[in-house]
Amino acid sequence: MGGIIVAATYDALMSTKVRLSASVDADLVAAAEKAVVRGRFESLSAWVNEALRLKLDQELRLEALSAFVSAYERQQGVITAQEMASAVRHAQARAIHTGQGPRAKRRRASHR
Repeated sequence: MGGIIVAATYDALMSTKVRLSASVDADLVAAAEKAVVRGRFESLSAWVNEALRLKLDQELRLEALSAFVSAYERQQGVITAQEMASAVRHAQARAIHTGQGPRAKRRRASHR
């Protein structure tokens, strides 16, 4: 994927928008165009804006999680590999399995 070049801002009605030029993978553009045709988004720009918003939200959540873990480790000590493994086992034991995902696919493949 290529870099993003900021060009210019829209007129006063669109003062919070910034026009940009970006190189994007063809399959992503096709998916975005399909979403517009299906009426899920008003325009390709709206689709790109939503994708960027989701990415920003993800980055902010990861930063918050990192800050939380850092603060926890300052107070409680570094989380060990054993504690992580225990947490994974606990989460897996409480998980609701829907029959989809990697494990279900492996089970279906082994029953053929």
